Formats: sequence, C-alpha cells, structure tokens
Amino acid sequence: MEFLIQQILAGLAAGGIYASLGLALVMIYRATHLINFAQGEMATFSTYIALKLIRAGLPYWAAFVVTVIVSFALGVTIERVIVRPVERAPHLTVVIVLVGIMIVFNSMSGWLFGTTLEMFPSPFASSALLENRLISPHAAGSIIVVFAVLGVVHAFFRYTPIGLAMRAAAQNETSSRLAGIRVGWMLALGWGLAAAIGSVAGMMVAPTVYLDPNMMAGILLYAFAGALLGGIESPMGAVLGGFIVGVAENLIGTYVIGPELKLSAALILIIGILIVRPAGLFGVTYAVKV
Repeated sequence: MEFLIQQILAGLAAGGIYASLGLALVMIYRATHLINFAQGEMATFSTYIALKLIRAGLPYWAAFVVTVIVSFALGVTIERVIVRPVERAPHLTVVIVLVGIMIVFNSMSGWLFGTTLEMFPSPFASSALLENRLISPHAAGSIIVVFAVLGVVHAFFRYTPIGLAMRAAAQNETSSRLAGIRVGWMLALGWGLAAAIGSVAGMMVAPTVYLDPNMMAGILLYAFAGALLGGIESPMGAVLGGFIVGVAENLIGTYVIGPELKLSAALILIIGILIVRPAGLFGVTYAVKV
C-alpha cells in the first residue's frame, strides 16, 4: 500500500508539470484555435537560461524570477514579431510558422548551450522540511510551486482588469474590440503568460531528467493529452486533465505496461479522446444549425 501511495504522489508531481504546460497550451488555443507546437522548446530554452544564471552565481530563486520575466518578454516578442503578421493567414500557414518556431528554438538550444546532457539543480534537494518516506523533496516542492503558480494565474484571470480583458478577448474578439479592449495586445500578453508558465514547468521537471534540447518533447505530449482530456478550451479542465494523466501514466507504467511504453499510452489516450469525446471531459460542444 505504501508503494502505491508513493506512485500516486509521484504521479501528482508529474501531473502538476503536465497541468501547467497544458494550461499554457489552452491559453494559446483559446485565442488562436491552434496548438502552440513550440511550447515545449520554448520552455527548454528558458530552462537553459536559468541554468546559465545559476552557474553565473545568481541564487536559485533569483534566477527563477529572472527566467520567468525573460520568458514572458520572449513570448510577447514572438507574438508581436512572428505570429501577429500571419494571424489572418490560413490555419495551415500559421501551423507551419509554429512548427518553424519549434525547430528554431530546438536548434538554438543546441547551438547556444550545447547538446550534451546537463544536470539541473533542485532548490528542494536538501530540504529537511520536505523530507519523508512517501515522496522525494523535489517532487513535494514542485507540487507546491505548481499549485502556487496555478493559484496566481487563477487569481489574475478572475480578479484583475487585465485578466478579465484577456478572458473577454479570448471568448469574443468582436465584442471585446467594441468594448475598447486592445485584443492584439491581450493576445500578446497571453503568449507571454504561456511562455512564463512553460518556463516554470521546465525548471521544475529539469532536476528529474537530464537537461538537453529535446527535454520537453515527451512532457509536451503528456501535457497535450491532459489538455485534450480535460478540454482544450477549458483552463480548469486542462489542469485537472494534467493531474489525471500524471497519476494514470505513473500507475500504468508501473503496474501494466512498463516505463518504456508510457509515451505510447499517451498517444493512445489522445486518439481515444479525439474519437470518443473531442471536446474533452469539461469542454463545450458547439451545435451548428444549417
């Protein structure tokens, strides 16, 4: 029983990473109705920035904050410079642009930081407060950090004028423009916020895996599965879906198919959701009259 509890807690720690990255995917999807394929590569690039800052002598949490700010600015810049000029183009054109951004960030990570595996430090590794038999200190700390980030994001969207404006712009662009909301900038802020959340996910997952330019490839797949399971247009659904996928992936990988086939299980889950319930558990199904 203790081993089962350990696996569930470890799954919750991984699920928190999937939930935060899934939330970032949903934020971009609600505004553009497209999946940001570069989300994982952007998170990896941000994690490399954090590692360089730490090795330059900056304390971990100072490097954490600087990385989040830099990632936010990077996300806004990408939307303004690269995505905005093609926002009215056909969806296939935008998809190609997003795939191009993914390839560019992957190549830049290898070019600027190298392709060798890197160890990323954990701020919780020696924490006596988080030490216990059921879950590692880093896993426990990452759960706390992820919940704190999700809480801040929820409060931002629910109680701040900018957050409410971003929600309005995502739900109805035309009405938002008529109400005086600068929809273009709301989209840019959404990209920035998604990049910042992705950077947190990258910094939390890096200590449990080796950092390399392809670190987030599998993580993004799990996050995508969680977002689809909860509902690709539902932020809360994406968060819950991420936690469900995290626990299920850990239990299935331990008791059923083994760790080598866990990614295959995620792909099967994605296909099954798209076939059975494309809107997800908490998504909205639209009916169109013809």
